[in-house]
Amino acid sequence: MNKKVKTCDLFCCETPYLKPLFDEAEYPWEMLPKIKDYIKTLIANGLDGYNEIEKDVWVHNSVKIYPNVTLIGPTIIGEGCEIRPGAFIRGAVITGKDCVIGNSTEMKNAVLLDKVQVPHYNYVGDSVLGNHAHMGAGSICSNLKADGKSVVIKGDENYETGLRKIGGILGDEADVGCGCVLNPGTVIGKNTSVYPLTSVRGVLPENCIVKSMQNIVIRK
Repeated sequence: MNKKVKTCDLFCCETPYLKPLFDEAEYPWEMLPKIKDYIKTLIANGLDGYNEIEKDVWVHNSVKIYPNVTLIGPTIIGEGCEIRPGAFIRGAVITGKDCVIGNSTEMKNAVLLDKVQVPHYNYVGDSVLGNHAHMGAGSICSNLKADGKSVVIKGDENYETGLRKIGGILGDEADVGCGCVLNPGTVIGKNTSVYPLTSVRGVLPENCIVKSMQNIVIRK
């Protein structure tokens, strides 16, 4: 199974204000140190149809925000998104259209493309989530190794990232079941699903069903 890790193999980014970020990154984790400054540049250049609701927090006019939400800048929330009660966005977060950031979900330093759902009790830090990616209730992106060393992406070869914090990289249409743990630097290929309560690591191929790390089958 080919374990693809390049940005162009994992994502199809057609969102105009996100496309330069994706086009310039050969590998998706290369975006992570750039997210904060990228958002600040977009804000400085102006955002039509957006309002600043807190300092450096810009949300599209169509965004629905429920009570008891905390938003810290710099952050941009795209058209048609929904931010549900208890969500905690800690800054350096940018989304595409029609995303759901749900009940008691915590996010920081993350990029979401269109129609991403992180709807219940999720942690998404130092992560990139592709179009239509979904994380089931209670699933988390662990972003820091216990020994504090730089994260190595382990696929068909090892990629030394030089970054201490990398969470999950979810390709377009990736689906993570309830209660899963994505260990630091986990890459999930396009259209791959992970069974609930599974701890995953490394690079998971596209178009697969992951029943466990020892039982990965090609989707038919």
